[in-house]
Amino acid sequence: MRPAQPSDAEQILDHTKICGGETDNMSYGEEGFNITIEEEEKILERIGKSHKQAFFLAEADGKIVGTGTYTGSNNKRMAHRGSIGLCVQRLYWGQGIGSALIEALIDFGKNTAKAKIISLGVRSDNQVAIHLYEKYGFKKIGTFEGYYEIDDKLIDVDYMNLKL
Repeated sequence: MRPAQPSDAEQILDHTKICGGETDNMSYGEEGFNITIEEEEKILERIGKSHKQAFFLAEADGKIVGTGTYTGSNNKRMAHRGSIGLCVQRLYWGQGIGSALIEALIDFGKNTAKAKIISLGVRSDNQVAIHLYEKYGFKKIGTFEGYYEIDDKLIDVDYMNLKL
């Protein structure tokens, strides 16, 4: 596991297409993120200089198989909190990659971003992910009904917080 670099941009975009095509648990599908490699490079460069954002990669066999992001704010009234997101390719589920990414993100939030609260959103029916988040102390604070629409079906998302 390591921080993402601008040179990882193309592989990261390919990774999002893999994750989005393997599961409906993401906010995107097999199209991944609709941005260019150059745009992703600029984003990664900005994140690399930030104390309020982080982007971690998990690698296996020389390729990216998992990502974890932390997004905080420099706005004084919101600087005490941040949000996280994870994506691990299906072939690597159940191997501790999600746990390693969560631990790195919590450490970043607590020690670098100086957050007091870390939040996330997770599909209400994704019991495996919910169990993982609960293992790290995240607690459900509410449900956004119909957050996603996938194949004409409305999907609920639970919001969870971790108070540091």
